[in-house]
Amino acid sequence: MNEHDLDVVVLGGAGHVGLPLSLALAASGLRVGIFDTNTGTLDTIASGRMPFRENGADDLLRDVLPTGRLVLSADAAIVSRCDSLVVVIGTPVDEFLGPSMTLFERTVEQVAPHLVDGTLVVLRSTVYPGTTAYVAQVFADHGRSVDVAFCPERIAEGHALEEFRTLPQIVGADDPAVGDRAAALFARLGGEIVRTTSREAELAKLFTNTWRYMKFAVANQFLMVAHQAGVDYSRVLDAIRHDYPRAADLPGPGFAAGPCLFKDTMQLAAFTSDHFPMGQAAMQVNEGLPAYIVDVLHHRHGSLRGRTVGVLGMAFKAESDDNRASLSYKLRKLLQWAGARVLCADPYVRDDRLVPLETVLAEAETIVLGVPHRVYRDLDLGDRDLVDVWGALGRGIVV
Repeated sequence: MNEHDLDVVVLGGAGHVGLPLSLALAASGLRVGIFDTNTGTLDTIASGRMPFRENGADDLLRDVLPTGRLVLSADAAIVSRCDSLVVVIGTPVDEFLGPSMTLFERTVEQVAPHLVDGTLVVLRSTVYPGTTAYVAQVFADHGRSVDVAFCPERIAEGHALEEFRTLPQIVGADDPAVGDRAAALFARLGGEIVRTTSREAELAKLFTNTWRYMKFAVANQFLMVAHQAGVDYSRVLDAIRHDYPRAADLPGPGFAAGPCLFKDTMQLAAFTSDHFPMGQAAMQVNEGLPAYIVDVLHHRHGSLRGRTVGVLGMAFKAESDDNRASLSYKLRKLLQWAGARVLCADPYVRDDRLVPLETVLAEAETIVLGVPHRVYRDLDLGDRDLVDVWGALGRGIVV
């Protein structure tokens, strides 16, 4: 088989970041390989079914599969067949909340024997500053001469296919020729291209996610201050925002979770010499919200031992089936430690520990809204004991 019969291979291409990108590139006319070690997920994709929720992806997958422009494989040898390799694994944080390069080292070891010299390697997920140069050196240490660029994904999960076309794409490369190659690849998605160095792109991605995380922390801290003052935060927030554009970007309170925001804030804390105290404070506020809710219920009811508490929504955000790093699970654990019987439901998340919504509504004495899925917004909970920090269930923000 011709070593270049594929235009691009997406490593980790069956996941939440890689699969929408693979579909969009295939829809643009490229021949795309999906390399992923999860064979069960590959089988699901090959059957024409999306393994997770993503707006518009089900139809696009069904359209692309018959064209033959999508090739699925769990064999690393597939990377020998492409001109460009897009890597969608990120830099996780270790037990010390510092960056771990283990995944990248394993990936290089896995693909280096198959990679053709001159291949463009694009890092796509958030990385610790300096990772682009580090990966280039590791490939060189393995005897491979490749072009490495960092082009961070910037989409909101669930809206990738729309935002590929509408959001600018940052292309970070330290060699203009490498930047040209990466820009040509991502220009096929339809968005504007913004050129930077690799380090500038790495920081731009981290700053973006950290800024969002810090805004959520401010919102959650304001919620706690208002609640402790005996004030309805719904009314305060309405007063702040009403026809006042300078406060329009103040988000409402709620769980700030998912696979990126906390992790990326801790990446910056590890990178900076002062350990980024503002980011550390944001982490304490956001990660502390479940404990604050449990403390509220303690004060309201005394002991929670034997009390049945229902948690509605276990995904990390509304209208998603992705429960990675969801704070609803942290809340569940804290409630259980406090002695409560906890019943959890979610219309999208697959988890054998969950129960039907009807069971939660029939048996729970207290309801906590973990995620404001639209299906919950029309629930009539009457005067049932409720904690709704999102303000989504018709009573305003209830703590």
